[in-house]
Amino acid sequence: MPRSPGQIDESKTEAILDAALALFQEKGARASMEAIARRAGVSRQTLYNRFPSKVDIGRALAARRSDAVSAPLRGGGDPETVLTAVAATLLEKLCAPEGGGSMRGVALMSPEAPELAQAIYEAGPAEGLRRLSAWLAAQDRSGALAIPDPDAAAEMFSGMVLGHGHLRSLLAVPHPPFDRAARAAEAARRFLRAFAP
Repeated sequence: MPRSPGQIDESKTEAILDAALALFQEKGARASMEAIARRAGVSRQTLYNRFPSKVDIGRALAARRSDAVSAPLRGGGDPETVLTAVAATLLEKLCAPEGGGSMRGVALMSPEAPELAQAIYEAGPAEGLRRLSAWLAAQDRSGALAIPDPDAAAEMFSGMVLGHGHLRSLLAVPHPPFDRAARAAEAARRFLRAFAP
């Protein structure tokens, strides 16, 4: 019998997502639903009740990361504070060793499971860009920034923040030492200079 939303144990959902993330990093598309359930310590029925397929799990994992990265956009504040926080979160989530591991897992599974890779991209990176673009468009409308193409500007900002850091993480190449907080602040300041009204 299905449970109502208030009856769902969210710790089991998080355990499933954590287990799936680890297994996708290790095995790519070969990670089975049974292995995910086993690693999460839940029954197969519990797993399938929450996530009917690996595509659904991938979408949920990507959405979880996108929510974390875009959280500063919902918090309010002046553009520099918001963009610095977004940049810091991007660097933390995507340039940390575990961030590269999850993207490696997606890259490994892309040829075998293109629908999974597409679902992950749409729910994660693409959704993050859409949210940033919408925020930039609102800043343009308010006169705080002058951004004629918010979609292009969102991609530009992400690229400016990540540089080759994301690629290094994806390839498991060591990062030269850098101060993430300083890089985040510098990227925000330079971006704001470029789009000052």
